[in-house]
Amino acid sequence: MRVFLLGGTGAIGGHALLALRTAGHEVSALARDREKSEAVEAQGASPVQVSMFDRAALERAFRGHDAIVNLATSMPTMATFAFRRAWRPTERIRIDGSAAVVDAALAAGVPRLVQESVSMVYPDCGDAWIDESVAPDPYPNARGNLAAESSAARFSEAGGIGVILRLGLFYGPGARHSEQFLSMADHHVVPLVGSRNSYLSSIHVNDGGTAVAAALRAASGIYNIVDDEPLTNHAYAVALASAAGTRPLIRGPGRAAFLLGDRLASLTRSMRVSNRRFREASDWQPRYPSAREGWRATADEIKR
Repeated sequence: MRVFLLGGTGAIGGHALLALRTAGHEVSALARDREKSEAVEAQGASPVQVSMFDRAALERAFRGHDAIVNLATSMPTMATFAFRRAWRPTERIRIDGSAAVVDAALAAGVPRLVQESVSMVYPDCGDAWIDESVAPDPYPNARGNLAAESSAARFSEAGGIGVILRLGLFYGPGARHSEQFLSMADHHVVPLVGSRNSYLSSIHVNDGGTAVAAALRAASGIYNIVDDEPLTNHAYAVALASAAGTRPLIRGPGRAAFLLGDRLASLTRSMRVSNRRFREASDWQPRYPSAREGWRATADEIKR
């Protein structure tokens, strides 16, 4: 296929670009400056400098492509995660940018669209498994992701094949918080947000990238992209500390995170998310079944 990729230099996007090229696809990738263009070219893709908010320019860039993959985002840093204003760039990309991408894809006659979203849009379900039939909760920080999903649904309603990927909390080389977490773990401090028995559904960036490539073969719909075994917050903290070769002596902020309400809802809720639907709809399976294996591989690669 000829694939146009937005967000191809991000944490998931870089791995998605590699997976797409490995699968033999011809890839054009949005690149906003020379440095990003060189990174795209280094992976055998063609850089395209265009604004994702310019519908007319996007339409011209999209013509002749078989699929659009929209992974564009601008997530807050861990230090600013709890501040509403830090989410504005991502919300603009998810709301206005994703709408422009869909408009341009329809105008250009592109038959398939893959839109990134997150599994953190689900409500707290305790220890119950969550599949795609569970209705999302439109709390404030989910606003942008649900708007992007609505744009992708509009693409399907217009006759296209719209695939929405709800990714778990991603980690691994290239995800900026991963090195921070491992550095904290080296000092016996590990992040534990919310209850120790709450479930956290994660995905290694490599597995997120291969899922994007596999999504080019999936039917329209919503799919959860998480590893096989969601861990409790306690087990996740132990896995991170083990990967760093230390013991977790300090875990935080724990239940104190509930004091920030909706601002940390995506991290304090218990979400035991299932990837069964996507595994059945494609030949994808994660290389790392859980964060235990994934964090060990991440620590090894970062040390190298």
